[in-house]
Amino acid sequence: MVGPGLYALGAPDADSPVLISANFKMSFDRLREALPGRNAWILVLDTDGINVWCAAGKGTFGTDELTRMIESSGLALVVRHRRVIAPQLGAPGISAHEAQKLSGFKVVYGPVRAADLPEFMDSGMKAGPGMRMKTFTTGERLSLVPVEMVHAFKTLLMVLPLVFLLGGFSGHGGFFSNALRSGGFAALGLIMGITAGCLLTPALLPWLPGRAFSLKGVWPGIACALLFLTLRNSTRALPAAGWLETAAWPLIIPGVSAYLAMNFTGCSTFTSLSGVKKEMRWAVPAQIAAVALGAIFWITSIFV
Repeated sequence: MVGPGLYALGAPDADSPVLISANFKMSFDRLREALPGRNAWILVLDTDGINVWCAAGKGTFGTDELTRMIESSGLALVVRHRRVIAPQLGAPGISAHEAQKLSGFKVVYGPVRAADLPEFMDSGMKAGPGMRMKTFTTGERLSLVPVEMVHAFKTLLMVLPLVFLLGGFSGHGGFFSNALRSGGFAALGLIMGITAGCLLTPALLPWLPGRAFSLKGVWPGIACALLFLTLRNSTRALPAAGWLETAAWPLIIPGVSAYLAMNFTGCSTFTSLSGVKKEMRWAVPAQIAAVALGAIFWITSIFV
């Protein structure tokens, strides 16, 4: 987080523009990076470290916080003009006419992307083509993958010791060789579930059937489950999979994939808060049931 308050970018004076940001450090840093060589004031609102778009939806990047910070920072004594530039994605939380009524400062909504700010300001605060549109291209979706993969693999690392321990009781070989072979394949299955949900789903998002992200995540999960069973049954290191193990992975892998796919609802232009809440009410219980039933099948197959 960045401390809320008024910051100077370059050497601003009383006529320099005032830009509004959240105190999420990445939001603050991206705004500064977009304005090399510019002189401006940056008024940082206290959003509890949440980015502009999410904070606007939650209300922390809002009219009350903006007017409070304008007053507490003494902005009226710092600049001669009475205008602040707020990011367009903060509009759900900031009412321009209310903010002007309460603070005396006019709110101008800047472009969606901070990178367009120089052109926006140079053109007299007029948005050019595309500045008002939030895209969600393949490259933008894939830029989110590393963070999601890191979080998913942190959870996987906590589960792996149990997976290898249970794998040691399978087959007719020694404990450690069974743990490496059976546990290793089980770990591969979980990794494929993570890959399906964190990589394949966002990459293929617009083309996957269904509107709910959880449903979109099922299809890559099914594909990865079929690939996993093909690999599992083609290896000579393990005996042929029984019906319990065969039934386990088409439940576990799509269940994991569908759950992880829902993480992208918070950064997509395709979803709404009410729609996500509605989806979670039926999707999360179904995902838990699928993974739990699959785990029971797999564990049972070890001892039967």
